[in-house]
Amino acid sequence: MVKNSGDKIRVGVLVSGSGTNLQSIIDRSASGELAADVVCVISNKADAFGLVRAAKHGIAHLHLDHRSFSGRQEYDRALVEALKSFNVDLVVLAGFMRIVTPVLLEAFPNRVMNIHPALLPSFPGLDAQKQAIEYGAKLSGCTVHFVDSGTDTGPIILQTAVPVLEDDTEKTLSERIHVEEHRLYPAAIQLFAEGRLTVEGRKVRIS
Repeated sequence: MVKNSGDKIRVGVLVSGSGTNLQSIIDRSASGELAADVVCVISNKADAFGLVRAAKHGIAHLHLDHRSFSGRQEYDRALVEALKSFNVDLVVLAGFMRIVTPVLLEAFPNRVMNIHPALLPSFPGLDAQKQAIEYGAKLSGCTVHFVDSGTDTGPIILQTAVPVLEDDTEKTLSERIHVEEHRLYPAAIQLFAEGRLTVEGRKVRIS
């Protein structure tokens, strides 16, 4: 969508927790499977293990405490400033537990991605795996989408289904979905890096 085939894109990753999806992106970048470099990792939480992962791999990392800002827009302005200082092509949310505002989205139009542990539009928001089990769903999974101003409502890039087993708990279903997340997210980022994604209304065309 932004890059030509063969280019290596610069990715900024936003995290709030352990950063397992961040790790999968770093690993595939290091192996050459992913035409992307993670150039910065930013967290709103000082104790996020994602920052430790970044440090381990020599990636620039920053703690931006949302409580130090007067509101969401002010916080997102600081995020935009930091991301642009690293010349980021794509912003990747990897367990970033903040609702982003138009300040971030307008700075990176159709260049902010998220992954959600459900087959959207089913079960948006928090505790998606728990929602699926309690609803009696037979299939769950994960969705990579571009972020818009809603909650998990942006145009869908890729999805993978994961069966919900009779004896599943929130933990066991989450673990199986995580396996698919770690494959699906890098695949979506690679499509972006190859310039193969075009957003047309609600649809993402893959060329």
